[in-house]
Order: sequence, then structure tokens, then C-alpha cells
Amino acid sequence: MAVWIQAQQLQGEALRQMQALYGQHFPIEVRHYLSQWIESQAWDSIDLDNPQENVKATQLLEGLIQELQKKADHQVGEDGFLLKIKLGHYATQLQASGGLCAGVQGQGGPCPSPSPSGSLVDAMSQKHLQINQTFEELRLITQDSENELKKLQQTQEYFIIQYQENMRLQAQFSQLSQLGPQERMSRETTLQQKKASLEAWLHREAQTLQQYRVDLAEKHQKTLQLLRKQQTTILDDELIQWKRRQQLAGNGGPPEGTLDVLQTWCEKLAEIIWQNRQQIRRAEHLCQQLPIPGPVEEMLSELNGTITDIISALVTSTFIIEKQPPQVLKTQTKFAATVRLLVGGKLNVHMNPPQVKATIISEQQAKALLKNESTRNESSGEILNNCCVMEYHQATGTLSAHFRNMSLKRIKRSDRRGAESVTEEKFTILFESQFSVGGNELVFQVKTLSLPVVVIVHGSQDNNATATVLWDNAFAEPVSAGAVGAGQAPSALCGSRAQPPSGTCLEASSKAGADHALCPQGRVPFAVPDKVQWPQLCEALNMKFKAEVQSSRGLTKENLVFLAQKLFNSTSSHLEDYSSTTVSWSQFNRVNGLDSIQSPPSARACGAGWGVPTWGSLRLCCCTQCLCCVTEAQSLVTGVLILWGFQQENLPGRNYTFWQWFDGVMEVLKKHLKPHWNDGAILGFVNKQQAHDLLINKPDGTFLLRFSDSEIGGITIAWKFDSSERMFWNLMPFTTRDFSIRSLADRLGDLSYLIYVFPDRPKDEVFSKYYTPVVYESMPAKAVDGYVKPQIKQVVPEFVNASGDSAPGGATYMDQAPSPAVCSQPHYNMYTQNPDPVLDPEGDFDLEDTMDVARHVEELLRRPVDSQWIPHAQS
Repeated sequence: MAVWIQAQQLQGEALRQMQALYGQHFPIEVRHYLSQWIESQAWDSIDLDNPQENVKATQLLEGLIQELQKKADHQVGEDGFLLKIKLGHYATQLQASGGLCAGVQGQGGPCPSPSPSGSLVDAMSQKHLQINQTFEELRLITQDSENELKKLQQTQEYFIIQYQENMRLQAQFSQLSQLGPQERMSRETTLQQKKASLEAWLHREAQTLQQYRVDLAEKHQKTLQLLRKQQTTILDDELIQWKRRQQLAGNGGPPEGTLDVLQTWCEKLAEIIWQNRQQIRRAEHLCQQLPIPGPVEEMLSELNGTITDIISALVTSTFIIEKQPPQVLKTQTKFAATVRLLVGGKLNVHMNPPQVKATIISEQQAKALLKNESTRNESSGEILNNCCVMEYHQATGTLSAHFRNMSLKRIKRSDRRGAESVTEEKFTILFESQFSVGGNELVFQVKTLSLPVVVIVHGSQDNNATATVLWDNAFAEPVSAGAVGAGQAPSALCGSRAQPPSGTCLEASSKAGADHALCPQGRVPFAVPDKVQWPQLCEALNMKFKAEVQSSRGLTKENLVFLAQKLFNSTSSHLEDYSSTTVSWSQFNRVNGLDSIQSPPSARACGAGWGVPTWGSLRLCCCTQCLCCVTEAQSLVTGVLILWGFQQENLPGRNYTFWQWFDGVMEVLKKHLKPHWNDGAILGFVNKQQAHDLLINKPDGTFLLRFSDSEIGGITIAWKFDSSERMFWNLMPFTTRDFSIRSLADRLGDLSYLIYVFPDRPKDEVFSKYYTPVVYESMPAKAVDGYVKPQIKQVVPEFVNASGDSAPGGATYMDQAPSPAVCSQPHYNMYTQNPDPVLDPEGDFDLEDTMDVARHVEELLRRPVDSQWIPHAQS
């Protein structure tokens, strides 16, 4: 340990050379905290060029890791929390390296090349280390400024005492006239000498005091520059990255992580900023107590304004949404959100807990809010239970407001542009509060916006709304670096005000808080590109796919080629051919809504005598039982019959969008086929011709499972069986409804002629563990109350006839009822328990919600039936 103690005494170039020995391969913290153990080991006895010494080297490395882990485990308290995490990470990092690294005072062999993920972790560790080192530098500078301020105060107090002494001498001069001439002359000479000497000292000391003040002000200027830089690193880099991770988590990305480290940093910032602010105010008080002409007063005034801006930006940016509200928000449905103030505990805001209010606003209102344009306190809807008082949790030191039971009662739509659908209209939840710090010394008005939300009124709108959210989360456009000029922050980007009790507002002009004070991820609401590169979309789709299906088996290169072929109507089988191809939002999921309503409603009587309001091609019937208004397209949803012209930009030759097809695939996998996808039993992303090409050289009975091209959320079986009629067979797709009746594994088990799962795995080896156990009874079950128990079995009559196999028991077959998506007859009881009433609680007809429903029930009307499939049946 003696060597390390000497190393800590190094200065200048020698210190820099010593620091250069340490880095990603061997962190300096390890050398510091394990200095005694490290110096007690026989490092010189190991010859790394000798392979026989590898065992000893490995033992030393394992011992180092164990000691490091012990040191991490013993860390407690607030200060020990970060160190515990850091040392634990270093232990894992050294263990992963697999060998001794250079850096133990220059001894040891070279470190193996880090992996890309390891390099990223190391880069983050280095950045966090730099942040902590900067905090230590700020702490020392602030402490030094405190000492200088105390010295200045003591010097000024002594100066005032001497100044009072000079005033006393002046008073004595005025009393000399009362003395006799001889005594007066004697005393006058002495007093003049003292007075001249004291005045000379006061003059010199006044200059010294003024220089002390200037030096202290200049030191504070440098401190604030370093504070700004540190705050920018934490808020504009680390916090923005956390918010970006939070947004990507909405698309299925990894969790954004806790806010504990960020809160620790922000609290340290708040503490140091507040200390410097108090020092500046004390310096101002000293100047007021003893005015000395010079530039100090102006310097301190600028410092006071700057430090207020800095703390305002800090408070602004640390008022964040810890738990976002759902981004697809259904009316009349309970939802939750959590807002947190990272510096609330350190600034003692919890001593007078503030209230937070939530309001839903439109994209246009959000833009106006960021530009400080008056929105007349308008909202775009009514949220129930939208106020919450912030609570302080002593154990964790967090100040947060938990909205647990919010509900969007109604939504007010804006005039949609052209053919924009309601599922493309974005809103946001505005959270705002007001509180004071420092005994009402500063009053803050803070606001923050949630991630964009899409409001729906019916479940049929969910998939299109999810597409809007996915595109926004994946491709949100941040504010460019040039959007804010150097040294300024337009009020359009400012989301907080710090104002003294007098009411004079001091805008938070620090860029650290400007870029993301209000708008999440530092963006203008809610700008997204209309076109993106195909590889970018691939990344977003793969992320969403793995999260939705809850599988580590993501989309392979072959899967992505298939999706590209489907989206671009291409035949190229090379993924590289699509690397520079762009995908527009229209290609992805453009759903055109109804044109804006221009003409006033008119009415005509339906067959049941009801007045039917009409708007252009849309007809609404308020009669929940009337069916006479149905002509070409029909459906009964929340008691509304609709007929209108609906258009959307579909895939070539299909009547659905790319996203709607892809979402259907995820839905059926998630609900019914997840284990089979994880087992690799579902090939999935191949078309009919590709399936035939794969099966052509396989033995009869080989089959594969692929996603249907024509049926959203459908999966079909393609198998080879060479008969006089055909070689390849394709079964009509199964959907979620089918699997809710009988599972895929049981259906495959029923079809004995399906023998091998492509390429050559025995079917029972793959699926038998998922078969429903069959209960064998020695005696047939007797009828109970006149009923006998039926059994369901999957059969394919056409294949049985073509292959020459006879149907067992001469059973008669009834075609399986089609799924709701392909049903030719209306299912009038489909939504008997619909929670979205046509009439609002006051008994009035809610046209806004009703029209939202009408715009999207087309999903129930537009599913095709492919006549090329072989029908399957159940017996």
C-alpha cells in the first residue's frame, strides 16, 4: 500500500503518466480500493511468456476478482451505492477478460481485445468516471471558494474595525480645541501620525479587499462554467438517453433502467449549485455592507442571474415522467402514470408537497405551448382523477406523484388534414405543477409532456394506433444542434420558470434544460420522417416482434427478405438489395379516414321509423336493433350501423396494409403459438411458392407451417403428398378463433399423414409434449340427463378422398365455421357487452365517439376468403 500512497503524492506530468497506466483494461478504482491486497501479491514471480505460469496467473486473477467483489459487497449507504455497482461491474469485466491486464503498477501482460458490447460498457464506465471526477473537482472548487469567502469576510470585518478606529481618531481631532495649546500640539502631532498611517493602511487594504472580491467572482465564473458543462453532460446526454431508452422500451426495447444514478447526480448538482448561489449572495451582501467602487457589483449581478438560470434549468429538466401513460389510450378505461422530481428531496420541496395536474392536449396545442403562445388553458379532452399530490419516500429519497386511477372521459378531435385517420392523430398528456424552494426564495412553474398518445374509442382501432406509436417511437426526430444558438435558448423550448416572490420572471435560458424541458427526447411535437431506410424499419420490427411474442427468437435475415419482398412487391432474395430502399409511412400503414364533414346533417326515416342522420357517405342509425339500413357493407357496433366509402393504401393485390398483416402474425403467435415458434417448429415467413420449393425434394408427409398471405393472423399447413391429383397441399389457414377451439398441436396430431416437420424432424418428437392428454375409459361414457359427450377431431375430407384413405367410422363432415373475419353473415351479438356506449352519461348522443367507431369497423368487413385453400373440417 506504501507504493500507492506515494503515487497519490505525484503532481503534474508524473501524475498524468501514472494515470495513463489505467483505463478500460484496468480501472484506477480497482488499484485504489485494493491497493493493500495488490501490493501484497508476488506479481514479479509470474512469467507471462511461460505457458506453465498460466495457472498461477489465473489464480491471481480469481483472487483479485474475489477481493473486488468483497469490497463491493461491503459498500453501504448513499455514497456506497454507486461504488458498489461500479466495483461489481469491474469484477464482472475482469472476469470476462479471462486474463491478467496491464495496469497493476505497470506489471502484467496485455489485455485481450474487448467485445463490442464490452467496449460500450467500458465507454459508459469511463464517462461515468469522468462525471464523478468532475463532481469531485466541483466539490473541491466550491470548498475552496467557501474558504476564500470566509477569508474575505474576516478581512472585511477587520477592515471595518480599523475604519471605525479611523473615525474615532477623526473625532479626537475635533476635541483638540478644548485643550491647551501645548498639550494640543503634542496630541495633534501624535494623532496625525496615527491617522496618516491608518488611512494609508485602509487605502491599501481597500485595494486588497477589492482584489479579493474580483478574484472570488472570477473563481465563481469558472465554477459556473464547469457546472454548466457538467449539467449539460447529465441532462442533455445522460437524461436524454434515458428518455430515449424509455421511448424505445415502448416498442419492446430493453427497460430504460432506474433513475437512481441520475437522481444522485442531479442531487449533487443541486447541492453544489445551491452552495454557490448562497456564496454569491453572501458576496453581494458583503459588497452592500462595504461599498467599494469597482466592477464587482456588476460581476456579482451577472453571476446571480446565471446561477438562477442554471438551477432553473436543472429543476425544469428533472421534472420527468418516470412511468409513461399508455401510448394507445382508450376512452373510458383506467390508466396510470408516475411523475418524479429528481431534485425534490435535496431542495426540500417535500416540506410543502406540491400538486401535479394532468391534462390531455393535441399536437398543435403542444407546439403552441412550446412557443409560449397562448392556448387559453384549453384541453383536448376531459381526464378524471387528474390531480395528485407529490409524495416523499424517505427510504428511497424520491419525490413523486402516482396517478393510479386516471380515465379519459371524452376526447375532442381536431380538424384532420385530408385523409388522415383518427389513429394517426397524436395527443400528449401535459403534467404541470408549481412549488417554491429556499423559503419562497424562488418559485418554479414546471411542465412536462408525455410521449405521444393515440386515443381510440374501440378495440378495432388498436392495431392501426399501435402502428402510429411504433413509427413515432422508432423514428422520432430530435431537435437539431443548430436549432438553438450558442448561449441562448428560445422560450419555445423552455418548460420551467424560476421567479422570485415579486413575480419578475427569470427564464431558464440554460441549454441544459432548454432542449427537453417540456418535450420528451428533446424534440418538437411530434415530428417524424415520412420515409425511413428499410434497415431502420427492420430493427424496429424485430424489436417489437421479440417483445410482443416474448421470444428470444427474433427475425432472421431470411425473414426480413420475405418481409421486404412482401412490402416492395419484389422478387429479390438478397437483403443487401434493400439496404438503401426507403419505406414511407403510406407503405407501412396509411389508413385513410373519412373526409372532413362539411355539410350539415340531414335525416330520413328508416324502415323502423327512426330518423337516420347522414353525412356524405356515412349513415348512422341510433336504433340498436334496426337492420334495415344495411346495404353493401354492414356491421352492428355499439348500436351504430354504418355505410361509407373507406380507402387505405394496401399491399399490392391485398386489402390490408403491411402493418396490419405483420400485427396479425404477432397476435396469433403471442396468443397461441409462442412455444412452437420458440421451438423452431414454425417456419412462418415463406410464401406458397417458396414452401413448395422447400418441400419438393422431401419425402411424402413432410410439412411446414407458414403465415398466410391472404388471411390476417392466419397460419397454414403446406405438405407434400404425391397423388394423382396434386403433389403439394395447402390447408385453409387457422386463426386465433380456431386455436381457441382446438390447439395447433392437437390439430396436427389428428392428421396422421403429416409425418415430418420441415426439414426432417419427426412430428411427434416436436409436438407430442403439447398434445392434450387423452383419457381412455374402459367403458363408454353413459349419457347424463340424456346427453352424451362429443369429441372434436381435425379432418381434411378432400385429402382423405384424394389419397384413398377412408374416413373412419363413416363419419359425416361439416365444414368448420369460418372465423369472424371471413364471416359472410353479420354477427349481431358480437359486441353485446361493449363498454363504449353511444349515449353519454347525460343521455345525449355522442357523435364524436360514434364517428370514431364508424371509421374503423371496416376491419370487421374486409377480410377475404381465398378459394385456393383446401377446406378443413372438424368431426
